[in-house]
Amino acid sequence: MIAIRTENEIDILRQANQMVAKVHVALAREVAPGVTTGDLDAYAHELILGMGGEPAFLGYQGFPKSTCISVDEVIVHGVPGARKLREGELVSIDVGVRYEGYVGDAAVTLACGEVDETRRRVMEVTDRALSEAIKAAKAGNHVGDIGAAVDKVCKGTGFSIVRCFTGHGIGEEMHEAPQILNFKSRQRGPKLKPGMVMAIEPMITAGVYNVQILSDGWSAVSGDGKPSAHFEHSIAVRDGQAEVLSATPELVWGQSQ
Repeated sequence: MIAIRTENEIDILRQANQMVAKVHVALAREVAPGVTTGDLDAYAHELILGMGGEPAFLGYQGFPKSTCISVDEVIVHGVPGARKLREGELVSIDVGVRYEGYVGDAAVTLACGEVDETRRRVMEVTDRALSEAIKAAKAGNHVGDIGAAVDKVCKGTGFSIVRCFTGHGIGEEMHEAPQILNFKSRQRGPKLKPGMVMAIEPMITAGVYNVQILSDGWSAVSGDGKPSAHFEHSIAVRDGQAEVLSATPELVWGQSQ
């Protein structure tokens, strides 16, 4: 069953996601060569607690940190630590906040300094894929239309959609129904209805879509070591355009026209 949230629940989810958005804005200012992923995580942890939230990732299924920070060839679930950022790398930051029993979740990929053309393009394609996916997430469409929108953007770019990780419903739990594929499927899936809340998160690599898990048990890296990007927003389905709960005017992603 896909939960239909009341307006009161959506308001709390909006507040949780606005905390997530504020963390992203703050961390974007800190991304620079020489900064460690552990530094960014510690800063995010304090920011979340200072706003009255809880880091939703910390301890989730045993995850050891408050954020996922994935650099270059790491697609998702990077464990923050001693790795120093270098000029020209892509830095994907995924933040989750629990507030008053509900979870906010969003991710953004940032450039550390100047990046090459391949990295710039994979960022742009993934960002545009999220934008088109959000447009497809409206009442009357189907869950499968979201993945089809991502697929359409990626086709012909020479890049690959990561297929083993998906978007998801979100609310009282981090991962709820439905599972949202990032590619076109023969099955359109359930019809979208107003009040459904979900996290849409395309992940695209500059090379193959195969994924390997590192020895830390979490970090998922591209099979050929090429860079990747990950953009995510939590949205509420409406009769018209979806409401982006994690949107922020200071740092805009997944909302291109």
